[in-house]
This record gives sequence, structure tokens and C-alpha cells, in this order.
Amino acid sequence: MSTIRVAGVLALTLLCGSASAADYPAPKHGDWVARDFRFHTGETLAEVKLHYLTIGEPDGIPVVVLHGSGGSAQRMLTRTFAGELFGPGQPLDASTHYIIIPDALGHGGSTKPSDGRKARFPRYDYADMVDAQHRLLTEGLGIRHVRLIIGNSMGGMHAWLWGERYPDDMDALVPMAAQPTAMASRNWMLRRMMLEAIRNDPDYNDGNYTTQPRAMRLATVFFGIATSGGTLRYQKLAPTRELADKLVDARLAEPMTADANDFLWAWSASADYDAAPGLEKIKATVLAINAADDERNPPETGVTARALERVKNAKLLLIPASEETSGHGTTGDARFYKRQLQELLDTAPRQAM
Repeated sequence: MSTIRVAGVLALTLLCGSASAADYPAPKHGDWVARDFRFHTGETLAEVKLHYLTIGEPDGIPVVVLHGSGGSAQRMLTRTFAGELFGPGQPLDASTHYIIIPDALGHGGSTKPSDGRKARFPRYDYADMVDAQHRLLTEGLGIRHVRLIIGNSMGGMHAWLWGERYPDDMDALVPMAAQPTAMASRNWMLRRMMLEAIRNDPDYNDGNYTTQPRAMRLATVFFGIATSGGTLRYQKLAPTRELADKLVDARLAEPMTADANDFLWAWSASADYDAAPGLEKIKATVLAINAADDERNPPETGVTARALERVKNAKLLLIPASEETSGHGTTGDARFYKRQLQELLDTAPRQAM
């Protein structure tokens, strides 16, 4: 395992990046229903709807993009991610690639607790979510092998699981803002506190609420500030108490559209995540991308670097902390790594199908 560090030209790239963000074809929406879906608990649902977006034409090079917790495929269509990767001449140019972005099980337009089952919805985990994505790809879209799977945060953890559960199904893996080790330490502790705050709100009423629990807004804002944003960037944005208060007020004033059961199920799904036992199964070429100031996955623990030693062909790209990075949120900006992603796609061997 080798470590790549972003070169000093990054600052110039960031200054020029907004001008070079490119257009790409309009996303197309799709739905597919997985029949008799079995969860890791042994529970089954007769039908699980899986919503997805595609960009490009089906005869293009297939790639899969995976979103983060509580998000959806739509969250990946930002100027700094899709605008830097999907346009003409960019690494995932939609004129030559077929980009598939699923709404994960329990998220977006896919089947989730708020569809009607509420607290009776089966408890799913990340393995269930990856299995659902696999069924969508293979049974729903008829695609058995993709060039790349790239995911961010929860999607990064999903990418690790894809590599070991379905090792022959991709040439390259890019897990971002994620560790291939057990959910633990501050990452899990703060998740647990956020979830407990919502569950213990009397408004939650064991999942049978009539209005969204009031604690959810405070809990999610607290978690977001504590686990994403970047120390140097926050100091730049809020160097005084007045500016810090302004930032908090803005966060608290943002619309809260999440459903409490959907939220609890989605974030609880990470509890048993641990890709470490199966790392030797991975056959794809791996480029793991993390930020040096990632609050949830701090590189100083060494756990990711040690784990990558067990992967046959893996590199770690560590993005240095600066006033331009945003901690756990850094990897949402492809300007930090688009060159290395292109190099990966240019060099990763194609697996025999």
C-alpha cells in the first residue's frame, strides 16, 4: 500500500475549478422492484422498490456512484462533484460512460419506513443495502461488471463491502471518507448520541409520532458540526463568537425534511459495519481517498493505513488539511482528486469477466 499526497498545485486547481465545471446530460430517473427481498435479520419483504438515476447511454462504460447517509442519488449531482467528473473530457465523461446512482435502500425514492410500515420496517444494515444495489445492477439493469464503483461516506463503506462481497464485479474501487474497519470510537459514539436523543424525545413515541420529534433538528445539527466541517475551515469561517453564532443560527434555520424513522433506520444501519474481515477478497484496484482533517475517520489512528496493507492493489490518497478542506465533507469536492481518479481509470487492469 502506498500513500499519495496532493501536490501544491491544488490551490490553483481550486481557484480555477468553478470556471471549468462542465455540463453533462440530464439525469434519467428509474425504478426497479426487487421481489422477495431477504434482510440479514431473516425478515423478508415481498417487494422492495429501488430508485436510481442514470446519466449517459446504456452502451457506455458502466460506473456506479454511491451516496452518503440520509442522502439520495440527487445529492451527488453537485457542481463540485458531478460538475467536475461527468462533463466532456472529465474522468467519468457521460458521453462515454453510463453512470448509475442508486438511492440506497431506506433512502430517497427507494423503499423506506415512512412508506407505511414505520417502526415495523425491517432493520437493515449496510450488507443489505449493498445486496439491494447488486440486485438492481444485475437483475434490474442486466449489468454484471462495471469499470468503477465510487462512493462517499456511507457510500464509501458500501464500496468496501462491494469489493469483498462481489469481488469479480468491478475493475476499480474508490471508497472515500470511509475506513474499511469496524464502526467504532468517536464516529460511533456521536452517532449513538444523535440516535438516542431522537429515540428519547417524547415526541418520537416509539416511532408512532404524529409530528417529527423536535430533538431531531438539534441532534443532527450538533452531529454535523461535531463530525464535519474541518477545524481550519471553521476557524476561517467563525473566528469570533458572533460569527460562530451566525453559523449555528443558519444551520438551525435550515429546513428539516427528514422523517424520524427513516433517519434512525438509515444511521443505525452502520452499527455492525466492518469490512476488515474480508479485505483479502478484494480483487479490484483500490484508490482510497480520505481527508487529513476528517473528524469521523482520523488518519492519525493508522487503522486505515494498516488495513490497506492487506489489500492486493491499494493506494491511499490523503488530502492535506487546509482552510479549503472541510473535514469529513472534503471528498464531496472532486477538485481535490480528479487527476488521481483519471490516473486510476487509465491504469487499472480490466478483470476477466
